[in-house]
Amino acid sequence: MRMAELYAFGEAVEIGSLTFTAEDIIRFAKDFDPQPFHLDAELARHALFGGLCASGWHSAAGWMKCFVSFWTGEYRRLAGEGIAPPNLGPSPGFTNLRWLKPVFADDTITYSVTLTASRELASRPGRLINTILCAGTNQNGEPVIRFESTVLEFV
Repeated sequence: MRMAELYAFGEAVEIGSLTFTAEDIIRFAKDFDPQPFHLDAELARHALFGGLCASGWHSAAGWMKCFVSFWTGEYRRLAGEGIAPPNLGPSPGFTNLRWLKPVFADDTITYSVTLTASRELASRPGRLINTILCAGTNQNGEPVIRFESTVLEFV
């Protein structure tokens, strides 16, 4: 089965949710994005965003965490139903990354993926390139992250 046979083009599929605690935000920031508004709630209160917020890279990593968990479950589900799951490979990259709204401590972000295109690679027979729209919204339904990605598929 191909990804394009499994998911309708243009239809968002929810892949999971992640709550960003203050402790998680600070832990991630210490290692990867040590800016004051990611590290200290008091300093953050007086900064641009008005409160402790997650690094945009943290919100992007949250999407990936949810996608891997989602895809592992889908793979098992399909195999359990006797369906050969799509054989997905790595992503060769992403474009148009937008951090649309800060992700504050205790926000819960629900992530989704939308298949937007799929085509065979002329240079590599037996391989497809799938284009997906990756997104996340907070608990108020407000978009917080969006980017386009590509995923290889082996047929």
